[in-house]
Amino acid sequence: MYDFNVPFDNNRAGRDIRMMKVQQKISGTFRSGDGAKAFCRIRSHISTARKNAACAMDALTPAFSGSPFAPGTITS
Repeated sequence: MYDFNVPFDNNRAGRDIRMMKVQQKISGTFRSGDGAKAFCRIRSHISTARKNAACAMDALTPAFSGSPFAPGTITS
């Protein structure tokens, strides 16, 4: 109650799911199961980076070159 660094709600979990629902709404569905898995993996990677105060681009660039983001390894 007195620590203002702790969020007072769980909206972050809802925001993580929202992009999946928006993608489904726009396109109607994913074209393949593999496409849905890739979308979820990328969004999960971005979400983890943001929760660890890292820039999404700074986390994605090493992932595409074969050394994915690990919490505490990128400082932005």
